[in-house]
Amino acid sequence: MFETLSQRLRAAVDRLRGRGRISEEDLRSTLREIRVALLEADVNFEVAKGFVQRVQEKALGKAVLESLTPAEQILTVVYEELVEMLGGKARQPVLKSEGNLWFMVGLQGSGKTTTSGKLALFYKSKGRRPLLVAADTQRPAAREQLRILGEKIGVPVLEVADGEPPETTRARLQQHLTFDYRDLVIVDTAGRLQIDEALMDELFRLKAVLGPSETLLVVDAMTGQEALSVARAFEDRIGVTGLVLTKLDGDARGGAALSARYVTQKPIYFAGVSEKLEGLEPFHPDRLAQRILGLGDIQTLLERVKQAELEAPQKDPKDITLEDLIVQMRQMRRMGSFSEILGMIPGLSRMLPPGFTVDEKQLRRMEAIVLSMTPKERRDPRILNASRRRRIAAGSGTSVQEVNRLIKTFEDTKQLLKTLAKQRGRGLFRR
Repeated sequence: MFETLSQRLRAAVDRLRGRGRISEEDLRSTLREIRVALLEADVNFEVAKGFVQRVQEKALGKAVLESLTPAEQILTVVYEELVEMLGGKARQPVLKSEGNLWFMVGLQGSGKTTTSGKLALFYKSKGRRPLLVAADTQRPAAREQLRILGEKIGVPVLEVADGEPPETTRARLQQHLTFDYRDLVIVDTAGRLQIDEALMDELFRLKAVLGPSETLLVVDAMTGQEALSVARAFEDRIGVTGLVLTKLDGDARGGAALSARYVTQKPIYFAGVSEKLEGLEPFHPDRLAQRILGLGDIQTLLERVKQAELEAPQKDPKDITLEDLIVQMRQMRRMGSFSEILGMIPGLSRMLPPGFTVDEKQLRRMEAIVLSMTPKERRDPRILNASRRRRIAAGSGTSVQEVNRLIKTFEDTKQLLKTLAKQRGRGLFRR
């Protein structure tokens, strides 16, 4: 989502690299480029203006003008202001030992129902006992969607009836909790395609009766500046304690995501990073700022490695086979797309060419090629003569040229691993 903005911001700062000293005019020129980059990324005008002003106030100090590394100094200031614009320190909803009732609000299509299921799964994995409440009294399909999600993740769902009054919903909820103890209740409320009085009145009544401990507004990061007016409307009429940004894995310009917290002054608690039910992460302003500026995100990468339970093959490099390669590819896929993973490695994203992506379909074709081999061929590709390669290509739906490329890539990889193994114990490789 932030690829274009990342490139523009890095390009603006990189123009200062290699200079022993810079002038005020150099700084102002760089800041103008940063402001244009933010506006083109659909960042709110007032947010972009305030951001550049604050950067300018810090950057025009003697520490930057007299620094031997002005580009690094400017990058540090921009990073600090990005973190502040996104919320400063990471925050999470207040979670008591019991009596937690969270109200999920937002427009229809923002991902509210799916996010409710993701939240339930997230906290279930942490030892909580969540309950989902399908409280849309107008759309049976919304209630059914949440029921299906609940079945997938093993969380019970309490469904309201058409036109059910809030008082009845509260009584049914209390009765359910009497017989089935739950320490986190997530209420998926009604949504509309646009804000109207009927929606706000319904939500206001339900909130007044249920008395939620948290009211989370689900904001679609791909809706642009409209997301900000939606956030303001919900805050004014309903009252919001925090935000959840969805579809951060999309390809929109992303400015609304950068503006949402600053405009609403509400913390961003979570971010939806994929359509999978596991695709919900606590929002860390510093990590997102690092990724936008091409500085990587090693903390999130390590957390995904731990969550995916990756296991490196305990083998000598010369003994690694094509089967090991496929196992590693499948494990890596559990962490997310390869392009996303590469972007989290500090320094690597700056080395990759603009628009670089990993073709996930090509990786699946590689897997199909290996699966079309016999166990003996996977263990020792040297026995693959011309007829065997034609058979493998036909069996995998690929070409002989693709089979040849895979074998060549595999052999190059083994050679690289052997080289790294020899360097182990020296300098960086020892670490």
